[in-house]
Amino acid sequence: MQSDPITTAIGYRFRDDALLRQALTHRSHGAAHNERLEFLGDSVLNCIIAAELYQLFGQLQEGELSRLRANLVNQRRLHEIALKIELGPQLRLGEGEIKSGGMSRPSILADAIEAVIGAAFVDGGFDAARSVVLRLFGELLAVTDPSTQGKDGKTLLQELLQARRMALPKYSVISTEGEAHEQIFKVDCVLNELGIRTEGTGASRRSAEQVAALRAYELANAR
Repeated sequence: MQSDPITTAIGYRFRDDALLRQALTHRSHGAAHNERLEFLGDSVLNCIIAAELYQLFGQLQEGELSRLRANLVNQRRLHEIALKIELGPQLRLGEGEIKSGGMSRPSILADAIEAVIGAAFVDGGFDAARSVVLRLFGELLAVTDPSTQGKDGKTLLQELLQARRMALPKYSVISTEGEAHEQIFKVDCVLNELGIRTEGTGASRRSAEQVAALRAYELANAR
C-alpha cells in the first residue's frame, strides 16, 4: 500500500508498504495500529528538530533552544501539518471514529504524523526520517524567529497589526463537528485591510483561533 498523496507530500517512498499502512492505522481500526510507531516517531522528531535548531542558532542557550523546539513540536503544529498534506482522508479508522469526525481530530492527526516519521525511521533509518521531517517542517524552520518565542499566534498577530496601525482581526466560527465532549471547531481569521483570510481547526474555539491567527500572522509578516 503506497499512499501516493502521502508519499508525495513527505517526499519518501517506503520499501515496506506495511509500515506506511500501520502508521496510518488508528487503534480503533484494528490491532496492528500506529501507537508504537507514534512513540518512536515522537522521539525521532524531537531529536531531528533539536539538531536543526542547534545548527541554525549557535548563539542560543539550552533553555532558549528548548522553547523553540516546543513551539515547533506540539499537537497544534503537527495538526496543522497534517491538514496541509491532507492526511485525514488517508487514515484507517474504526466506524465509531469515522462517525465522530476522527479524521479531523487534532490528537489523531498529530499522532499519525509522528507515526509516519517513526515508520520512515524503521524503513530507511535516520537519514530517511530526517528527509521526511525537513520536508514537513522546512518552512516552519525557515521562519523560526527566537525573538518571538513564547508568544502565541493571536498575540503575535495583534502586536504586528498594532505596530502597523491596522484594525484588529475578526474571528468567527465556521463550523463545529463531533460529539459535545469531543467537538472540533473550525474558525476563520479575517484581516480586511490586508485582504487576508485564514482558517484554523482545534479542539476548542480558542485553539482554533490560535491556529488561524498564526497563519494570518505568517502571511501578514511576509508582506
